[in-house]
Amino acid sequence: MSLTTEFERYKNILEPELLKSFDNLNISDNLNEAMKYSLMAGGKRVRPALVFAATEALGAPAEKAIPAASALEMIHTYSLIHDDLPAMDNDDLRRGKPTCHKKFGEALAILAGDGLLTQAFVRLADPRWNISPENKLQVITAIATGAGAVGMVAGQVLDMEFEGKACTEQELEKIHNHKTGKLLLASVVSGALCGDANAEQLQRFRTYGECIGLAFQIADDILDLTATTEELGKDSKSDLKKQKATYPSVIGMEKSQRRAADLLAQALDAISPFGEKAKTLSDLARFIVERRA
Repeated sequence: MSLTTEFERYKNILEPELLKSFDNLNISDNLNEAMKYSLMAGGKRVRPALVFAATEALGAPAEKAIPAASALEMIHTYSLIHDDLPAMDNDDLRRGKPTCHKKFGEALAILAGDGLLTQAFVRLADPRWNISPENKLQVITAIATGAGAVGMVAGQVLDMEFEGKACTEQELEKIHNHKTGKLLLASVVSGALCGDANAEQLQRFRTYGECIGLAFQIADDILDLTATTEELGKDSKSDLKKQKATYPSVIGMEKSQRRAADLLAQALDAISPFGEKAKTLSDLARFIVERRA
C-alpha cells in the first residue's frame, strides 16, 4: 500500500477515538469547541502514524496502540496552540486556518492547550487499555519525558533564547533534538512498546526515532525557506523573519540537505532487520525528509 493509503487507514483508526475523548467533557462547551477545533483541524497525523507503524512492524495490530497514538496527537496539538500564541511565535495561520487564539482569544487558547495536555494522560491511564502494566508505565514515562522539561518544552525555551543570536551547529542540534525530536522519538518508542519489543528491538526503534526526529526539524527549516504559505498552511519564511536559529542559516542549504539525507540512511539501516513489516516506517522516514509541507 502507498503511504497516502496508510495515512488514511491510520486516520480512520485514530480520529473516531480522538472524538471519543470529548464524550465525558460536559463542563464547558466553549473549552470543548476550542480543543476540538485544533485537534480535528487536519494534518497528516505523523506522530500517531509512527506509533501505529512501529507497533505493526512487530506484528501487533495498530489498534493495540490507540491510547498512545491519541495521547501523542493531543500533546502535539497542545504544543501547536501554545507555540502560535503572541508570547511565542505569534502566528495567525495553522493548517490553513486561523490559529486557536485568533479564533477563540488568547485565554481560551491557553486553556484549550492545557486541557489537551491533561486529557492525553487521562487516555494513557485508561485501565481498559490492554497492554502489560510494565509497558504502560514505560509508555507514559516516554511520552511525559519527551513532552516536558527535558524534552519538547525545554527545546521551545532554547528556541526562543537563541532568536537573533549566533548559534553553533552543536547548539542548534540540541534545540532541534528537544523541540521536535523528543516527541517523535517518544512516538516510535511508544509504538514499539505497544508491540512488545524486546531490548534489542527497542534500541533499533530508538535509533530510528532519534534520526527521524532531527531530520524532521531540518526538513522543516528547509521548507520554511523553499515552500509557499499555501503549501505549508502557515506563513512561509517565518523563521527567517523571527531570526530563529535554523540549519540553513547555520550551516547552509546544501549541507542541511546532506545532513537530512544522512539521518534518513541511518534511520533506514536501524530498522532493516524488520524487513517488509517495517515498510511503512521506512516510507514515513522518507516522507519526513522529502515532504513539501
